[in-house]
Amino acid sequence: MRSLLAGRTRSSEFTASIPGLSDRLLSERLEQLEGEGIVTGCVSPETPVRVDYRLTEKGEAPAGVVDALVDWAERWVPDDGG
Repeated sequence: MRSLLAGRTRSSEFTASIPGLSDRLLSERLEQLEGEGIVTGCVSPETPVRVDYRLTEKGEAPAGVVDALVDWAERWVPDDGG
């Protein structure tokens, strides 16, 4: 989510940053988040078609909480090198 907080994010960026995430699962989750009004997909008329995702106002609302949790995890959760 931190990448989404920084602005638009392409699905390939999610896949690259989350080990083991399948395209199918990512697609399902992004559809769910769109359905809940948390993210919106912006289609660029390119070949191949490119979709950038961004947070809606509803999705940006918990940004402070997410940042605090990420900061906590970076400080206290050991990096297993994976």
